[in-house]
Amino acid sequence: MIAEQKSQPLSRPARDAGGGGDFWSAGALLIAAFVVLPVAAVLVLAFHPTENIWPHLLATTLPRYAANTAILTLATGALAAAVGTGAAWIVTMYRFPFSGVLEWLLLMPLAIPAYIGAYALVDFLDYSGPVQVALREAMGWTSARDYWFPAVRSRPGAVLVLAAALYPYVYMLARAAFREQSAGSYEVARALGAGPVGLFLRVGLPLARPAIAAGAAIVMMETVNDFGVVDFFAVQTLTTGIFTVWLETGNAGGAAQIAAVILAVILALVALEKVSRRNSRYYQSARQPRPVTKVRLSGLAAALAAILCALPVAFGFVLPLAVIAGHALDKPETWFSAGLGRAFLNTLTVGGGAAFLTVAGAVFMVYGVRLTGRRLPKIVLPVTTIGYAAPGAVLAVGILIPVAAFDHRLADLVLALTGRDPGLLLTGSAAAIVLAYFVRFFAIAQGATDAAFGRVPPSLPMAARSLGRTAGGALREVYLPLMRGTVGTALLLVFVDCVKELPATLLLRPFNYDTLATRAHEKASLENIAEAAPPALLVIAVGLVAVGLLARATLAPRRGAAPRA
Repeated sequence: MIAEQKSQPLSRPARDAGGGGDFWSAGALLIAAFVVLPVAAVLVLAFHPTENIWPHLLATTLPRYAANTAILTLATGALAAAVGTGAAWIVTMYRFPFSGVLEWLLLMPLAIPAYIGAYALVDFLDYSGPVQVALREAMGWTSARDYWFPAVRSRPGAVLVLAAALYPYVYMLARAAFREQSAGSYEVARALGAGPVGLFLRVGLPLARPAIAAGAAIVMMETVNDFGVVDFFAVQTLTTGIFTVWLETGNAGGAAQIAAVILAVILALVALEKVSRRNSRYYQSARQPRPVTKVRLSGLAAALAAILCALPVAFGFVLPLAVIAGHALDKPETWFSAGLGRAFLNTLTVGGGAAFLTVAGAVFMVYGVRLTGRRLPKIVLPVTTIGYAAPGAVLAVGILIPVAAFDHRLADLVLALTGRDPGLLLTGSAAAIVLAYFVRFFAIAQGATDAAFGRVPPSLPMAARSLGRTAGGALREVYLPLMRGTVGTALLLVFVDCVKELPATLLLRPFNYDTLATRAHEKASLENIAEAAPPALLVIAVGLVAVGLLARATLAPRRGAAPRA
C-alpha cells in the first residue's frame, strides 16, 4: 500500500551544524528525478512516437485490451473485497474452532504469486488434470464430448486466481479497521435490535469502508499490473498489449502509448478511491477504545464460519502449494536440471543488488529531505511513490528507452577515446533489471525508512552534531544503529518483491538470462509444470519469509486488548 509521506524536517541546529545541507538536498532531488524519469519517458514517447500507430490501435486491438482490463479489474476487485472483508469480519467478531490459526493462514496466499497459482489451477482442473480424470473414470466418460466442464483458461478463471492471490490486501486492512472499532458501538446497535447481519451492514461495514476501499484499490492496481496470469490464460489485456506491440512488432512508441493508457487507469483508480471518501469523516474517541468481545460460536454456525474462512486459504495457498510441491517431489531430478542453479544465482544477484541500492537510496533521500529546510525536496518526496503504482511493464518501457540512448552514447564515447567498442553496458546486462526494481519498489523502502527516522528522538542527532559530527557522521553513528531492524526488514521486503516481479524482468532481461520467476513462467508456458515446479517453490519459500514478518507485524495482539479466553 502506498501511504502519504509526511517527513518532518530536523530542527535547525541539527540542519545547520556542520553544513552539508546542499549536498544532501541535491542528492535527494537527484534520486527523486531518477525514480520519476521512467514515467516521464513513457509520457514523452507516447505523445511523440517515431511511428504513430494510435489510430491503428484504436481501430483494432485497443478496445479489446481496454474492455478485458476493465472487466478483469472490476471483477477481481469486487471478489477480493467480498472475500477479504467477510473473512476479516468473521475472525474479528467470532471465536470458533481453529479461528486463531485461520487468522494467520488467511495471509498465506500473499506468499504465492498469482502466476504460480494460475499454473497450479490449470494443472489441477484441466482435461488431463486429476479432477477431470477422476470424473471420467467414475462416470465412464471416454472423451470431452461426453460431458461439459467449464473452461479453466478463461477470463472468469483469471478472476478467480487473481482474487485468491490478492484478497489478503483487503483482509489485512479490513481486519485492522474492525479491531480498532469500539465495542460500545456494537453494544448500542444490539440494544436497538440489530442482529449479526445488521451489525455488519449498519455498523462494521460503514466504519471500515475507507480501509476496504484502499485494499480494493491495491487489488485492482495489482490486477492491472499482472502479466503472468493473463498471458497463461490467454486473456488479452493492456499489459499483454505492451508485450505484443513491443516484442512482436518492434514498435516502442506504440508500447509507450498503451503504457500511457495503463498509467491513466492507475491514476483513475487512485483518484476514485480518494473521491469516494472525500465527504466522509471517521473519528475515534481520544481514549483507548474498549476492544470488541468475540462471540463464541458452536455447532453448525461454528462449522460454517470455519469453512468460510478455510476456503480462501485452501484455494489461494494450499492448492497451489500442493500441486507445485507434488510435481517437484514426483520428479526430483528437475531440481538438477540445467539452468536452475544459474537462475537462482541471477535472482540473488539482481534481487540483492536492487534491494541494497533501493534501501540505500531511500535512506539518503529521506535523510536529505529531513535535513534541508527547502520546500522543493519535501514536495517531490511523495511523488516518488508513483513507481510502486506503475506496473512493471510500464516501467520497463520507460526505463529501456532513456537507458538505451545513454548506453549507445556511452559506448560511442568509449570507442572514440579508446578505439575499442565496449558494447551495451547497461541494456546488454542485468543492470536494466536492477534499475527497474529500484524504481518499482522504491516506495516500500521510502515508507519504511521515513517511519524509522521519525522514531529517533531529535535530541540524539542534535547531541552528535554539537559534538562535531557531520551530517553523514550523525547518520552513520546515530540513525543507522537505531534503525537497523527497520532497514533490515525493508531490505527483505524489497528483495522478496524483486524475486516475484515478472513483467519488467521479462522485458528487460538480456538474452538467455533467467531468474526464478521467468524460468517458472517459461516452463509453465510450455506446459512443462514439472520443470516449473522447483523455481516456483523457491519463489514461494522466499515469499513465506516476508508473509511471516507481515503477519507478526499486523496480527500481533493490540495493546490494551483483552486476552483471549
